[in-house]
Formats: sequence, C-alpha cells, structure tokens
Amino acid sequence: MLILAARHARACLVVGLLAGLLLPGLAAWLRPYLPQMVAALLFLTALRIGPREAVHSLHALGRTALAVLVLQLALPLALVALLVLAGLSLGPLAAAMVLVLSAPSISGAPNFTLMTGHDPAPALRLLVLGTALVPLTALPVFWALPVLGDPAAVLGAAGRLMAVIFGATGLAFALRLVLAPRLRPQVVTALDGATAIALAVVVVALMSALAPALARDPLAVLGWLAAAFAVNFGFQLAAFALIRQRSADAVALSIIAGNRNIALFLVALPQATTDPLLIFIGCYQIPMYLTPVLLGRFYGAAPA
Repeated sequence: MLILAARHARACLVVGLLAGLLLPGLAAWLRPYLPQMVAALLFLTALRIGPREAVHSLHALGRTALAVLVLQLALPLALVALLVLAGLSLGPLAAAMVLVLSAPSISGAPNFTLMTGHDPAPALRLLVLGTALVPLTALPVFWALPVLGDPAAVLGAAGRLMAVIFGATGLAFALRLVLAPRLRPQVVTALDGATAIALAVVVVALMSALAPALARDPLAVLGWLAAAFAVNFGFQLAAFALIRQRSADAVALSIIAGNRNIALFLVALPQATTDPLLIFIGCYQIPMYLTPVLLGRFYGAAPA
C-alpha cells in the first residue's frame, strides 16, 4: 500500500481534501490530534532526509537565515507599510495576508518539494530555522499592528511549535544514525508513501471549519477561497519569477513563499479577528494541498 501511495502521492492529497469537505464528522474528530499528526509528519520527513544530508547542507545556513528574514520579516513589514501609506484599514483579508507573510513554513513543505522532483533538504532547513526565528521575525510585525494580537502569545505558540519540530526531527535523526545510516531505495519509496498518507490525513483535520461554513454561507466561502488561491499561488509564482535564476533552492523557497503555517498565530489573535480567519485557513488548505498537483509540472521543469 505504501508503494502505491508513493506512486500516487498527489492523488492522496486530493482524496484528503475531498474527505475533509465531505466528511465533516471525521474532520472534527481528527482536529484535536493535529499536533500529534504534524509531529508524525515531521518525523517521517526527517527520517527520509537523514542527519548526514542535514549536516552536509549546514554550509547553506547563512543563505537560509537570509531567506527566512526576507520571507517572514521584510515582506510582512513591507505590506504593513503599504497599508499605512495607502490609508487602508486592516480588514480580514489584509490581516490574513500579513499573517501569512509573517508565518513560518508549513510542516509539509519538504514533502511538497519532494513531490515536484526536487531536494527536500532546503525546505526542511527553512522550516526548522524559520520556526526557530518566529519570536524574532513576528514580534516586530505584531508591534507594528497591535490589532493583530498579543506579541507575548506568539512567543508561547512559537516555543511549542519549536519543541514539536526539534523533538520529531531529533528522534528521526537519532534512529537513522543508530539503525539505518543509509536507506535502501525500497525503504525510501515506502517512506514517501507513508508521508503522502500522513499529509492526506492531516488535511482532513485542517478542513474541519470549512464544511460547516460552506453550509451556512457558500458565497462567502467562495470569496474566501478565491482570495486563498490568489494569496497562495500569487506569492509562489511571484517568488519563483524573481529567484529562479538566482538560487539553487528556488523551488523550495517559492513553495514556502505561498505555503505558511498561519494557524500558529490563532492563539494570539482577538476573537473578532479569529472568526473570519478560521474560514480563510480552511480555504487556504485547498491551494496549499493542490500545490504539488497544479504546480507540480511547473516546478518539475525547473533545474533540480
């Protein structure tokens, strides 16, 4: 089954999206277990990459840190400055865009990069370092726009996420060192299948707020869905157009430019901001999990 899932990884993501929409009871049941599922997904990703590849790529740490500062600090502050200069109020869509740009990579970005035929290690570096730097990068944005929420709550949320990431990757690297320094091709394929299934299950849980909203107000949900596609794919395509000739990590950077862990900030947001954002986050999962499906061939044509 794992081999079959690896061969049809993109189809697994589509099945997960459909299950999240059509089985709201299952989505609601899975929702409380999201932290554990995300940890399992990170564990599988790190187990596939292994510590040797991670250490081998430490020379790129400075480049990765610069990318994180641009993606998570410079871009959201530039958007805030544009909003202030234009005299625009921070409506739900503007708040969503600022938060998307302020957030670190989603945990599935290395898997998405792998599904496009590219090395997942740069995406894993961006995920780990980007999450570690959230307290540094997000606080200036929250201070610039206090309406977003309590900066202290961001520290707590970032700390919990860091603990999950470092715990899962540390355990996976330790197992690789002790049990399997080098993986056989069949094992790599099996791990790819396991991560595809894990991603499909995770997206079911992330869609838990969308089906009820769709039943209440389908037109509003369609509007949020259009905005989510524009934000996600817009940021990805813009990033790729700018850096495809300048960076060997262009695919990983572009995927992460549009696919961010905005849910990290929910604990720090006031209730009035949270309610519409829950629908946006549900809609945001659709372009996110369709990235390897709709943009896979586009990214696959890029030099590996």
